[in-house]
Amino acid sequence: MKQVMANRKFIIYLGILGVFVAAAIVVPSLSPYSYDAQDVVSQNLGVSAAHLFGTDKFGRDLFTRVCYGLRISLTVGFVSACVCFVIGVVVGAVSGLANLVVDSILLELMNIISAIPSMLYVILILLVLDASIGSVILGICVAGWVDLAKMVRVETRRLRQMDYCLAAEMMGVPMWRIIFKYILPNERGLLIVQTILLIPKAIFTEAFLSFLGIGIAAPRASLGTLIQDARSLITQYPTQILFPVLVLAALIVCLQSIGYALEQQGVNGAQRIPEEI
Repeated sequence: MKQVMANRKFIIYLGILGVFVAAAIVVPSLSPYSYDAQDVVSQNLGVSAAHLFGTDKFGRDLFTRVCYGLRISLTVGFVSACVCFVIGVVVGAVSGLANLVVDSILLELMNIISAIPSMLYVILILLVLDASIGSVILGICVAGWVDLAKMVRVETRRLRQMDYCLAAEMMGVPMWRIIFKYILPNERGLLIVQTILLIPKAIFTEAFLSFLGIGIAAPRASLGTLIQDARSLITQYPTQILFPVLVLAALIVCLQSIGYALEQQGVNGAQRIPEEI
């Protein structure tokens, strides 16, 4: 019964994520309103059929801007997670398979990078470079791969001691083949869950920095920027801050729930023992 409920929740959260992705792709492209087009006649309008989320102080359609901000959040989240996945797997696998000297150097490098708060990397890069999506992704990826690399390192070292890996080494099987055929398939579940959980972290980081005014710059409609713009009008027009906050919170909860649901369902699975070497 618990497994059925877990599967049902996973499908629900996956469906909600699909709605978010569809809205981020379709709405900004097909909406009759531009995300940055100002209209002095339509300033601070309430919710209506013409403006589903109302308009802001410049007369811009909030529904279009929220969906555009959703596109930025999803882009930052997924791209940074993919980059961290690649770096983390490569560094973790190399560290787990290398000799003691190389492993110690890589481990020390990871410890040095993780010793500095990851938010500081993003802020420094945004101060040096332009406040753009690429700069935010670069700042997140500087240290975002470290925890994943450490997990991959530990799992790689453990799996390398398995009988089938030792037998493959004794038979002269190339190390790259051992990695891709015997080690990485057994780390698949770990990699999927940890990569998915990187996405909401990146989304929150981008929104937080945009809210502080050092992230995605106006007139781009980042969710954090929308929340910051509406903060001064929260008492007069509370819906202007309510909708982007609800969308941001729902997106983060949805992605985290998908990751945890996969973890609870045992996505790691049983250890995969090759049928042949």
